[in-house]
Amino acid sequence: MKKEDLIALGLSEEHATAVVNKYGTMIPKERFDEVNDAKKALETQIKDRDKQLKDLEEKAKGNEELSAKIQELQDANKQAKTDYEKQLKDVQLSTAIKLALTNQVHDTDLVAGLVDKTKIELNEDGTIKGGLDDQLKTLKDSKSFLFVPEKETKPNIKGAVPPSNPGGGSDPINVGADFAKMLNERGKAPSTENNPWG
Repeated sequence: MKKEDLIALGLSEEHATAVVNKYGTMIPKERFDEVNDAKKALETQIKDRDKQLKDLEEKAKGNEELSAKIQELQDANKQAKTDYEKQLKDVQLSTAIKLALTNQVHDTDLVAGLVDKTKIELNEDGTIKGGLDDQLKTLKDSKSFLFVPEKETKPNIKGAVPPSNPGGGSDPINVGADFAKMLNERGKAPSTENNPWG
């Protein structure tokens, strides 16, 4: 769930920003359930295979060829379990890195790809224990354009500032009043000194 979704649900922009800063962008429940169900199904399959192999091993005692095949399957099963655990750890590590980078960088996927995962340690709860801050500092020094500026700076536009009272004096100039005064003076009859009629 993104900040825009939270605002659409009725949260103010300030509250939506606070939620995203605290918890990061959220995964929809349907997607979480889908991945969680797939994980549970795979774990169940591994347990079932282990049980089947054990049953076969008991039945195959005395048959060397079948025992060798069972041993081969057990080794393959152990390797599959190891690969699965490694892949799961990699996903947990990637997720923890992306959550830690949220609101710090412009593109979390790009920066997460630049981080050396082998140097990062995770806590039991899946949060980052250490190893990320040093890498981010190095990246910030070399590729600062990837990071969101810490303070929003307003552009400093330099130029001439119009005077508040260009006519001088203590009263500010009222352009409308000056224009009306000028038109009124034009509309007056000429003075009688230079008037030939009168």
